[in-house]
Amino acid sequence: MSKTVEFFFDLGSPASYLAHTQLPDLCRDAGAELVYRPMLLGAVFQATGNASPAMIPAKGRYMLRDLARFAERYGVPMRFNPHFPINTLTLMRLLVAVQLHQPERFDDALQALFRAIWVDGVNMGDPAKVAGVLVAAGFDAAALQAQIAEPAVKDALKATTEEAVKRGVFGAPTCFVGGEMFFGQDRLDFVREALRG
Repeated sequence: MSKTVEFFFDLGSPASYLAHTQLPDLCRDAGAELVYRPMLLGAVFQATGNASPAMIPAKGRYMLRDLARFAERYGVPMRFNPHFPINTLTLMRLLVAVQLHQPERFDDALQALFRAIWVDGVNMGDPAKVAGVLVAAGFDAAALQAQIAEPAVKDALKATTEEAVKRGVFGAPTCFVGGEMFFGQDRLDFVREALRG
């Protein structure tokens, strides 16, 4: 496949979850490869001076309603996590560890973690709950916990996050088709059009 969609995302972003529910089919229909680029949204915010819409009360209330509208439109389950905001450093390192050590199981890990946060409302700041989610998805939680401390895993997440900022990313999700950037899960129509072009 010559066409690719790079998907820069963070598990703690509800809009990233919604985009993730749509992108695989969108890319399949367009004959494009979907390239997952896990990044640390907190570090992106820090580097760009951006912040979560949830930090502004009026915007946060609107965002909740808007996310619910899109979940309904897409026909996907979604429940805003009662433990939001979520510190995702460990979770994103977990994903990178799977991406590096078990790439064939990356989708399983992604599905399990996104579902735990944005459907089941699990407190993913609790290591025991995280381990439970991983075990239920067929992972060796202890092995993964050990891998997140590996320099290669830490460096990969840091490098992708720094690359995202250099390329103009200021939030999640952000998709790239070639050199064109599209921010937000509500811009997937433009991603689809770019793939057609």
